[in-house]
Amino acid sequence: MDSGVPPTAPPQDAVAGRVPLAVVVVDGDGLVSHWSTGARRLFGPTREAAVGRSAVELLPVSGALNEDRLNEDSSYDALEAYDGPGPGLDASLNGLTAYPAAGRARLSEAGGARVDVLWWAYPMVGPGPERLLVLAADASRFAGEDESVERISPGFALHTEFPGFDELARGLPEILPSMSVQESSRIVSQVLDLGYPVLEFSHHDRVPVTPDWGVPRRAERRARQRAAEKSAAAGHPVEAADPVQDLEYAAVRERLEFLNEVSGRIGSSLDLARTIQEVSAAVVPRFTDVAGTYLREQVVAGEGFPDGPPDETTLWHRVAVEHVDEPGRWDDVVPVGESMPFPVHTPFFRCMTTGEPVLVPRISEQMGTAIASQFEKRDIRPLINGRSMLVVPLKARNVVLGFMILLRHAERAVFNDMDRVTGAELAARAGLVLDNARMYTYQENVAETLQDSMLPQATPRMAGCDTATRYLPGTQLGRVGGDWFDSIKLPGSRTALVVGDVMGHGLHSAAMMGQLRTAVQTMAALDLPPAQLLRNLDDLAQRLGEHYLATCLYAVYDPIRGELHMANAGHVPPVIVRAADGRSELLELPTGAPIGVGGVPFESARVPVSPGDRLVMCTDGLVEVRGEDIGVGLATLCESAAHPAASMDDACDTIIRALAASFSQAGRGGRKDDVALLMARLNGMEPDSVAAWELSLEPSEAARARRLVRGQLGVWGLGALSETAEQLAGEVVANAVRHAHGRRAELRLVRAGSLLCELADEDQTLPALLGARPDDEHGRGLRVVSSLAREWGTSRTAHGKTVWFELALP
Repeated sequence: MDSGVPPTAPPQDAVAGRVPLAVVVVDGDGLVSHWSTGARRLFGPTREAAVGRSAVELLPVSGALNEDRLNEDSSYDALEAYDGPGPGLDASLNGLTAYPAAGRARLSEAGGARVDVLWWAYPMVGPGPERLLVLAADASRFAGEDESVERISPGFALHTEFPGFDELARGLPEILPSMSVQESSRIVSQVLDLGYPVLEFSHHDRVPVTPDWGVPRRAERRARQRAAEKSAAAGHPVEAADPVQDLEYAAVRERLEFLNEVSGRIGSSLDLARTIQEVSAAVVPRFTDVAGTYLREQVVAGEGFPDGPPDETTLWHRVAVEHVDEPGRWDDVVPVGESMPFPVHTPFFRCMTTGEPVLVPRISEQMGTAIASQFEKRDIRPLINGRSMLVVPLKARNVVLGFMILLRHAERAVFNDMDRVTGAELAARAGLVLDNARMYTYQENVAETLQDSMLPQATPRMAGCDTATRYLPGTQLGRVGGDWFDSIKLPGSRTALVVGDVMGHGLHSAAMMGQLRTAVQTMAALDLPPAQLLRNLDDLAQRLGEHYLATCLYAVYDPIRGELHMANAGHVPPVIVRAADGRSELLELPTGAPIGVGGVPFESARVPVSPGDRLVMCTDGLVEVRGEDIGVGLATLCESAAHPAASMDDACDTIIRALAASFSQAGRGGRKDDVALLMARLNGMEPDSVAAWELSLEPSEAARARRLVRGQLGVWGLGALSETAEQLAGEVVANAVRHAHGRRAELRLVRAGSLLCELADEDQTLPALLGARPDDEHGRGLRVVSSLAREWGTSRTAHGKTVWFELALP
């Protein structure tokens, strides 16, 4: 409905908001194949009298009614078409139009009554004989005497008296290509839900089509006529109405309303793909019959703003094709997703280089051949020749992001200068919406790339423990956040497990997370105790800025001692699942203030663990939902963590599903915050997989160390590593004998996923690689270790330092 005001109340025999609708189906020979009860009530003839007769004789077409029909059906005296120069119903009945049409007609009955009829005609294609669907309604049932209602959105539903009509309804998107898929789906839903034909009032929809652009509304013409009559009666001179001015005024207003409608339909999302579909679907079939959208490569990829003006080498990606032709007609010739350049001689190149719309009233055979040359082994000429074309640029900040190709059927009025202006304004608004979606996509990709680069790929298996992780981005507060997890290899076959959460969301939080994660890794490599590490991290956050706030849980697992050494900075407490009885519990740890608060001490705790126990660490996004006590989430976490699972990955998925289901049942909606989850199975270390010896830092101890290593590898059946391991152990011990300022050292071999050799002494001075000259007698030991070992390193401890190397098992 165009008037913008609610319709007057319908007569009492009509349901409010719905009016009985006549449904008529015409076959390819122009004969009526279906005549509904509503058609009998509106037009008079019974179904038996109407089916098989010419539709032109029965329906309100332009011009006089057929004489035979007047003689045969006495219920009709005269029939006339009115209101608008657009094609009458006879054009649709005779197959002269390939797109939906609409109009009004006045029907005179024998008793002198006149029936005001609205009609809509939909061409149909498909395997069946039906070729035209005609809907009609008595306009007086819903429009008051002021006739302010000019256009209505028709809907129809399953007519129980029409065998096979539900099959017609279910196949509507395929047999009514003249309508957009969205509009077809809407009508189909009415067909399946209501069960009887209706005419639906609508304040917004303008479906099927406007009878013609630039036709003044009848109500407005009548209002101006009444005003003129009143002025004349009062003795005031009245200027004659200018029909040309009326048409221009109506056309301008029509286009402004159309642009306003389109602006309301596009840009409902910042998703680039959805925005592209909205822009293409908004103009079909109202403004054009075919709309193809092309975008530059950088825009489709969600990259930065395109560099430089486009040229004949610029690739344009076809991202959407919307049309009213039969399904599949365009798919093979111009498939979505194809990329291609456009040569200089085409109107497309002129549009994208000048940034101005290009109007082609009719595509000639010569131009059609030139355009078709770009499509290898595909003849596009039957689809474009003889059609009117308008190419409009999609611009933002004076840069062409893409363009739209708009085509009208040959039967439809060609694009004119006013259409060019309308198309340019439409493209400008669409370009702005697309650029907003592009910038959002670009920034989101940058943030996600940054976060992905900062999130570790945690090693699934480390010495004495297996780990599994999950990271889920936020669903409503932003896809990028500050949650992170980490697993860090430490001396002594230990593993540091970390989970942290920077407060806030977005790129700033992700960047801050990266800084804190790097700092944790650096301090963990120094083998700082957990409480000292968090204290240093807190100091760093305060130096970086007052807005750096984060929570963090840091745990060090020692598989040889069978214990966890942990400290907490305002974070969600971890859950431990005992292997002995499957019991799960929250670990009560001293809870410090979040990182960045400052001035608060941090305390650590030691927790004994057994082989097979599982440690679960997560961020608050997993267990906390706005309006819900976090205790409920923690209880669910404990319960779900205890469920047996086939693997660590399955256990992580079980926890996430259980928490999501819990909040959903509580009516709290879906998860909004991002989630980091780290699970570690603490396997421990078998006693016979560890061998340790105490050494005195005497020159002879290097040879003893080699003998000890050779003997132990023989016991373990690793004789293949003996030569390399002996040499490297001798180099490490000899280096300690030469440079360490202590008396005692401990040599330890650990057999786990690899062979680990460690030497701990009492000197905290870390060794370094030296550049030895050819005549130097020393300085090559650590170079030998670096060349032959898979990994090696050094770290300070509370009582000295540790030098270690690792060899792969055969």
